[in-house]
Amino acid sequence: MPRIAYGSPTGPAETEMRARRGGTLTPLDLLLLHNDPLARGWNALLGAVRSRFTLGDDLRELIILRVGHVNGAAYEWHAHVDVGRRAGLTEDVLEVVASDSARTGNPVYDVILRYTDEMTRHVTVEEPTFAALAAEFTDQQVAEITATVAAYNMVSRFLVALDVHPQDRDAVTTAPEEVSDRARS
Repeated sequence: MPRIAYGSPTGPAETEMRARRGGTLTPLDLLLLHNDPLARGWNALLGAVRSRFTLGDDLRELIILRVGHVNGAAYEWHAHVDVGRRAGLTEDVLEVVASDSARTGNPVYDVILRYTDEMTRHVTVEEPTFAALAAEFTDQQVAEITATVAAYNMVSRFLVALDVHPQDRDAVTTAPEEVSDRARS
C-alpha cells in the first residue's frame, strides 16, 4: 500500500479521469484525488502528452519506460511495458531500456534514450546530445520529447515518493457501467 491513503473518487476530477481512462481509476489517480485541482491539472497535462502529441506511440513509450527505469518506478514500468510492446517496442529494445545502455541499434531510439537519461539524471542536457536530437526531429517534436520526459519524471517521482508498487494495481476502481483495459498512468 502507498504511504498515504487513497483519496475519495468524487467530483469533477474523478469524472474527467474516468473519461480519459475509459471508466477506470488507477492507484495514481486515487492518490491525486486528495486535491481536485491537482488531479484535474495532472489529468489535463498527461492527457495531452499521451494523446495530443505528434510523436509516435513507440517513441512516447520508449521515453516513459526509460524514465520509469532510471527513477526506479516499478509501477510505471509495469503500467507501460505492455503498452510499449503494442506500440512496437521489441523485447530486445525493452531489454536495453531496462538497462543502463542507450544502444538499441536504432539511432533514433538511441538519441532519445541519451536525451531522456541526461534530463532525468542530470536535468541539463549536453550540447552534443541536444544537437543529435535536433538533427532528427522538428522543433515541435523536440518540445514534445522534452515535455514527455519532464511529465513522466513528475509521474515517476510522485509514485516512488509515495511508495506505489505494481501490486497496488489491485486498488484500481472501475465504474460499474464502463469497463476498460485502458487503465495506465
